[in-house]
Amino acid sequence: MALADIINTHAAGMPEHYKYRQESEMIDQVRDIKHALGERLFIPAHHYQKDEVFQFADAIGDSLQLAQLASANHQARYIVFCGVHFMAETADMLTQVEQTVVLPDMRAGCTMADMANLTQLNQAWEHLQLRYGDTILPLTYVNSTAEIKAFVGRHGGATVTSSNAQRILRWALAQKKRVLFLPDQHLGRNSAYALGIPLAQMAIWSPTENRLLNQPHSDLKIILWQGHCSVHEKFSLENIKQIRQDAPETRIIVHPECSHEVVTAADYSGSTKFIIETITQAPPHTQWAIGTEMNLVNRLAQQHPDKPIRSLNPNMCPCLTMNRIDLPHLVWSLEQIEANDPVGVIQVPAQVSEQARQALTRMLTI
Repeated sequence: MALADIINTHAAGMPEHYKYRQESEMIDQVRDIKHALGERLFIPAHHYQKDEVFQFADAIGDSLQLAQLASANHQARYIVFCGVHFMAETADMLTQVEQTVVLPDMRAGCTMADMANLTQLNQAWEHLQLRYGDTILPLTYVNSTAEIKAFVGRHGGATVTSSNAQRILRWALAQKKRVLFLPDQHLGRNSAYALGIPLAQMAIWSPTENRLLNQPHSDLKIILWQGHCSVHEKFSLENIKQIRQDAPETRIIVHPECSHEVVTAADYSGSTKFIIETITQAPPHTQWAIGTEMNLVNRLAQQHPDKPIRSLNPNMCPCLTMNRIDLPHLVWSLEQIEANDPVGVIQVPAQVSEQARQALTRMLTI
């Protein structure tokens, strides 16, 4: 189901008066409700979350890590996921039936995940099967909807993360001659290239035009879905050239959701975890330009005042969809839970959940 359809089925949004509450009052309310609910409440928060919500997190991490932590927490009756919709879906799929996963604002989606829907994928798969036969294994980034994960699961594929994409790609290419990589073309391209696969053996699939955009090489190996992260695609070679010119001693580290040109020109590239660990372990006084979401960059700068840290793109803003989860929405969702009338409940249909878990399980066992 598309995010717009999901939002339409939950049309009643947060009451207007929450927007005008005093911040100090809302902070006290969150603390009081957390204390009252105790172990029955678990609040995981993604690294990209804004500080006003991040401060209340019981666990922080990337999307899959948080879903796994929620799955391991059997005491919590309510899991209030401070992230985006696909993350809450994964948490719902991995937790117990009696646990309720809540997304404080149902509008908190992911533009990348929304770039691949099931109708488009079914059309693409039919076309590609006619052209290449049974030679393709689908893989999907965990930054995708439950329906896309389910499709991949029932066709023998697996999910990937930015940390393990190369390893899963290597596994997939041992199963079939070709891989269809969804929905982020940049992570797929960068991961395949790191394995030694030339760009000439990669082609882009356009879901809007329902065709391969570039003439594929006769030995095509990687079919890249034409999707991207709206944040990471805004880092450019010009940004890198400017840093090299203005501060040549600055080290540049970027996320693999950035374009191939940016990843190639940077000093380092890796997952959010890799970026955090690299900055944390770096010697004092080393200078860094980071190509990832702005809330995380600002937080790293605050945590490491001995290391000058800036965004690779000086005009970058935080992830707008992630930042829909704010303090008023958190208070609203917690008050509704306390009133035994939760809103923003995430429920993945059983069949979709089962098939999507197959894709997740394959990844975790590789």
